[in-house]
Amino acid sequence: MKVARYNTFGSAEAVLEIAEIADPIINDEEVLVRINTSGINPSDVKKRAGAFPDLLDNGFVVPHSDGAGIIVDVGADVSKDRIGQRVWIYQAQYERNFGTAAELISIDARRAVPLPEKASFEVGACLGIPAMTAHRCVYADGSVSGKWVLVTGGAGRVGYYAIQWAKLSGAKVVTTASNDQDKKMCMELGADAVVNHCDNKWSSDALAATSGEKFDRVIDVEFGVNLSETLNMVKTGATIMTYSSTQNSTPELPFLKMMYMDLTIRFVIVYAMPEEAKSKAVRNINNAIVNGELQHRITHTYPLNEVIKGHQSIETGRVRGCVLLNVD
Repeated sequence: MKVARYNTFGSAEAVLEIAEIADPIINDEEVLVRINTSGINPSDVKKRAGAFPDLLDNGFVVPHSDGAGIIVDVGADVSKDRIGQRVWIYQAQYERNFGTAAELISIDARRAVPLPEKASFEVGACLGIPAMTAHRCVYADGSVSGKWVLVTGGAGRVGYYAIQWAKLSGAKVVTTASNDQDKKMCMELGADAVVNHCDNKWSSDALAATSGEKFDRVIDVEFGVNLSETLNMVKTGATIMTYSSTQNSTPELPFLKMMYMDLTIRFVIVYAMPEEAKSKAVRNINNAIVNGELQHRITHTYPLNEVIKGHQSIETGRVRGCVLLNVD
């Protein structure tokens, strides 16, 4: 089968290549999926650049955790009724070397989720990391119904879904965006207000949007950079959910101030979510798709042979929607 792979860390153009390798073997609890679409996320780019030094200990890596396709075979412990089923895949390249940038993948049957007929393979490849991370951020710490939720980076991959989950749950949502186009999109998703995080007074603007009421929940894409402003905007007993801190990866915490505010900080990553949380996210995502309750943002699609361009587009930092590879 044809795959994209790398066997050393480095820039996309230096290390990514297209190769032919043997088809995967199916273990008893696995399904074999013919991949139609592979999703590229920032975590995939960071892994390729060397964020996890032991990743190559067992040889080359076929990247990407998200994808979608059709089950073409099953292991001994999986019902043959699943053969022919359209599925979306999550957590493919986690604690293993073989992700979705391939014509075929064998994967634990739990990680190949039936894809509703209403959804295209392209949509399916957007769901794993972005939609599941956003779901965890909104639902992990109790109901947000009637509460004020701040979503930083509302036009980003996770923020885009976080706005929708929060509004579906009855929250009042303020989000941040840096330009008029993204502001318009956030409002169309249901945000009650949008402020510009490039403005020095963005936290004051966010509180003005709530008429001075502080936030119960913050879903934050840049924890370290935003922390000082965040602490001015949250209630005592609030929860800060964060899934990224790229600009400041080693932030210092004002411990006493945060302790006396009885704050909860939750760090969110799909791989480490409890299985119960993953199952709930999967159910809610599929139900929302069936009911037409989720919008999806696909900004770039490349053929498998142009995987380098896909990774480079993520690295520019200017692409906010889903970046995909057409494999089939």
